[in-house]
Amino acid sequence: MLDRDKGLGYLLLTPTVLLLALLLGWPLVQAVMLSFYEMHPLTRRMVFVGWENYQDILGDEVFWTALGNNFIWLAGSLILQIGGGVAVALLLNRSFVGRKLARALILFPYLMPVLVAALVWQWMLHDSNGIVTYLWQAAGLPRVDWFGAMPNAMLTVIVVGSWRTFPFVVIAVLARLQSIPAQLYEAAEIDGASRFARFRDITLTQLAGVLSVVTLLRAVWDFREFDLIFLMTGGGPVMGTTTLPLLVYKEGFELFAMGRALAIAVIMLLCMLVLIALYLRALRHSPGAEPER
Repeated sequence: MLDRDKGLGYLLLTPTVLLLALLLGWPLVQAVMLSFYEMHPLTRRMVFVGWENYQDILGDEVFWTALGNNFIWLAGSLILQIGGGVAVALLLNRSFVGRKLARALILFPYLMPVLVAALVWQWMLHDSNGIVTYLWQAAGLPRVDWFGAMPNAMLTVIVVGSWRTFPFVVIAVLARLQSIPAQLYEAAEIDGASRFARFRDITLTQLAGVLSVVTLLRAVWDFREFDLIFLMTGGGPVMGTTTLPLLVYKEGFELFAMGRALAIAVIMLLCMLVLIALYLRALRHSPGAEPER
């Protein structure tokens, strides 16, 4: 009976899967095919060049700089998001006055549109009128060019990007914290375990599964981040914050090299497929996953 219901479920999902395959799969196939051509977006004249686009990209220092920036952005964002998210989740899991209000307000950055977040932070970090710049200098600290110098620009977009998305980590970790049996902590306390030992041996152990899934999921999303970096720095100064998504935009819509842009996009896709495979593997082995038959 269970197998019959499962088969019926798959049958009902078939039209949706076919529609998604048509809407997403065909453009993807076209992008891969067009990456072997050189095409001008205005005249739409196409010339088959084979692997030339990929050879040009892999031999271009600009590509490797953008790829390096992509991994710097990804690593910095994940460290701040996971670290900050776990810390805030642990705080919100404790009892204190106004906890419900704090839990509601923590979602505010995640719900804020990217454009609004970028404009607000640009105003706050303005070199002459920004409130952050004013408080920074009022504290007697040296003047900082937040967007016009490196590594300040990269650090700035990493901090702002992490501020926007860390509530997602908070929600996931807080949900897992509330499902940890209190008896585990009581038994450990009776055995004389210190607070740090309880945190290390119980809390972190229980959070390991959800943290691996959340980290890989955020890695997939952050690897293709375009909006925030483009709005805040435009990829500058020079190539300081240019990541692969921004390089695709510059190649396709500024240099009109659509073939090279699509080749970079295909390479990005391959990198993301690796991350997605790791995410699915972590999801399959996470607590609560259905055991394989």
